[in-house]
Amino acid sequence: MKTPSLTGKYPGAAPKPPESELPMMLARGVRKSFGPLEVLRGIDMEVAAGEVVVLMGPSGSGKSTFLRCINHLEAMDAGSIHVGGRLMGYRTHGGRVHHLRPREVTRQRRDIGMVFQHFNLFPHQTVLQNIVEAPLGVLKRRRSEAQEHARELLARVGLSDKAAAYPRQLSGGQQQRVAIARALAMRPKLMLFDEPTSALDPELVGEVLATMRDLAHEGLTMIVVTHEVSFAKEAADRVVFMDDGVVIEEGPPSLLDHPAHERTRSFLGRFL
Repeated sequence: MKTPSLTGKYPGAAPKPPESELPMMLARGVRKSFGPLEVLRGIDMEVAAGEVVVLMGPSGSGKSTFLRCINHLEAMDAGSIHVGGRLMGYRTHGGRVHHLRPREVTRQRRDIGMVFQHFNLFPHQTVLQNIVEAPLGVLKRRRSEAQEHARELLARVGLSDKAAAYPRQLSGGQQQRVAIARALAMRPKLMLFDEPTSALDPELVGEVLATMRDLAHEGLTMIVVTHEVSFAKEAADRVVFMDDGVVIEEGPPSLLDHPAHERTRSFLGRFL
């Protein structure tokens, strides 16, 4: 694996500010290629604690790849990403950049929850077992504590009566809400959503978006890749449009009604 050229090192030579003043996520000059195809071409982005940022743009613009770079599921080729003030995936020592060991990267990911397009629930486990798996195995929680928290999360996503059900007994929307509860069970500081409604039947989309809106209103820091314009208008603090591996414009949700860039207007024209 190639070691990236880290740019935009944060916080640099300046004294480190208190954690409360750091961005929850800070990306500087992030680049990523797959063979000859450059998917990310120098992404700069900052997300404050408690902020909800929606990433929009056409398929192939690099949104999902950028999301996967944040929690180091994809190793970037250049740039730097910090979450909670910590450099993701690498450390610097003696002026050189070194990859973290897999176990160290796994520890970093504890603070980041991720919900994918597909639910990835364990089919042989009940809903409750799916949610307590990581807190028991990774955080070493007591079983009684993990189960109590899991039941609280099921109530939070409106599935209190499904603890003993198996994934095959649930609708797609219910499975996705279980996946959200499972991610929340690790008590993350940052939640990443990669097109969480794209695999759902249209009539099931609303229940998942309602759960996400509730999380946004509770102050959870979220970065959401989605084409759901209504969700962006109702829940986002900021909307970021990407195309061809770069950020082309960003602003408050009102940007959805008055985009400045022609590429953004063309994209939104398909949904509005």
